[in-house]
Amino acid sequence: MKKALALFLALVMTMALVACGETSAPADSTNTTEPTQESTPSGKSEYLSLGTGGVTGTYYPLGGALANIITNNIDGYTCTAESTGGAVENCWMLSRGEIDLGFVDASSIYQAQHSLGDFSDGKAANVKGVVSIYPEVVQLISCNPSITSIADLKGKKVAVGSAGSGTEVMARTLLELYDMTYDDIEEDFLGFGDASTGLKDKTLDAAIIWAGMPTSGLLELGAQNDFYIIDIPADKLAELKETQPFCIEFTVDSSVYPNGLKNSGTTIGVPATICAREDLDEQFVYDFLDTLFGNLDMVADAHAQGANLTLESALNGYDDTTLHPGAVKFYTEKGLL
Repeated sequence: MKKALALFLALVMTMALVACGETSAPADSTNTTEPTQESTPSGKSEYLSLGTGGVTGTYYPLGGALANIITNNIDGYTCTAESTGGAVENCWMLSRGEIDLGFVDASSIYQAQHSLGDFSDGKAANVKGVVSIYPEVVQLISCNPSITSIADLKGKKVAVGSAGSGTEVMARTLLELYDMTYDDIEEDFLGFGDASTGLKDKTLDAAIIWAGMPTSGLLELGAQNDFYIIDIPADKLAELKETQPFCIEFTVDSSVYPNGLKNSGTTIGVPATICAREDLDEQFVYDFLDTLFGNLDMVADAHAQGANLTLESALNGYDDTTLHPGAVKFYTEKGLL
């Protein structure tokens, strides 16, 4: 019995020693703790969102190209292009910090920073300008050669854009230049496609189309119909610029629409721009612009409108717009400010 008890006690002591040895790891043993995000090999620690527009529009493919330029060339950042409701929504999302970069037309950023129009509450005044990408041109179109001025639209049936759209706001602004309102015309709230069809079917006398050129609906119209651009004279353009300094003068002629367009005329363009949330890192914005202008071919390949982006046009429409500090640094070095 004593011998059996001794053997049992020896066995217990041996097991205890083994257990102590297993729980006492040597000082140079391998740490099996999972690595944190900051220690991942990719080095990507900040994820950015770039607001675009609908997936069938111009903003979306251009936004994808810009996101790829950021992800593939700027260390420490990964960027994704997101489909959104477009320029006005992007401005609001930037103001709330829900996205980091976004397409915002020059008129919207101007109104946001000056607490005008849809942004009269001042809550989007913190959004900052970065770069102007391409002009969205206001095209006043008619198939009637006798309509040569906005004043000639009195009593006519005119497509003014979808209700509440930027085009519709611009239509009211242009009518005001001639002391006119919707009471003076037969307004029809039609988008670009329906407006082009209405001109083709002669159910409309004129249409206001605000888009990048060439606009697909007008290319289709010109395939079978003659059409004319309604000119905005120099004095009216100057008057418009007093309240809308973001507008740039633009000429539409047969070089844009070789089939169908029978005259040339002067109108306005409002640039589509990239804006940023106010607190986005200054060095990142500088690096983004430096990288962007080193990869213009990628932007041009993404969409035909991307070919309009140049350093010389980068500040178009930003006459009275506050730029992000990173953009100020970049353009100052380039001699543009």
